[in-house]
Amino acid sequence: MLGIWSNFGAVIVGGILGTLLRGGIPEKYRLIVNQGLGLCVLLIGVSGAIATEHTIVVIVSVVAGAFLGERLGIERGLDKMGAFAQRKLGGGDEGFATGFVNATLLFCVGAMAVVGSLNAGLADDPDTLLAKSALDGVSAVIFASSFGPGVIFAAIPMTLYQGGIALLAGVLRPLLTDTIIAEMSATGSVLIIGLAVNMLGLGKDRIRVANMLPAMFIPCLYFPLADWIAGVIRAIG
Repeated sequence: MLGIWSNFGAVIVGGILGTLLRGGIPEKYRLIVNQGLGLCVLLIGVSGAIATEHTIVVIVSVVAGAFLGERLGIERGLDKMGAFAQRKLGGGDEGFATGFVNATLLFCVGAMAVVGSLNAGLADDPDTLLAKSALDGVSAVIFASSFGPGVIFAAIPMTLYQGGIALLAGVLRPLLTDTIIAEMSATGSVLIIGLAVNMLGLGKDRIRVANMLPAMFIPCLYFPLADWIAGVIRAIG
């Protein structure tokens, strides 16, 4: 589990450094940095989403995942966690809960989080998560310089999420072909676009990206189900 704990430590250290930098950055600069970060997150999302080779899978995954996540109230749970941490630790810092939720989503959404955790659980291979740790550490510095210490506490749900996948690796790995992993990554990238839209304040209503998190795992069901249906049709025909 070296990779998982390295990722945890990288976010903690990056979040602390960013929070320390935040006090010395005037508000107008923090605003423009946050807008620039939002544009970079948008670029990451778009570049990953257009790599899909099965657009219908991404559409079905996002719609089905959003429905499931809305029923589970994932975003409400994250908001409550952020608000609780803010009351206990963040004082009157309005950016605390926002930083917590946004950073949690950015660190958890993406193929590296899933595949890296699977590799850690199955083969004790930390390489993917070590690479992710470096990326997340830099992102934590930038996020925390804009939103404050809430980013530090995003390390907790991220570690629970990745640790849970690592523990379930034996069950999940047989389901994950290269095609499924690619579509999981593309679906996650669509969610990253939603996160960028929120960061940039675009649109009338805030996108509840956290409620769409189950979408990333829908491709694991889509392809086996599609193959089964195709087999039934061939048998009938």
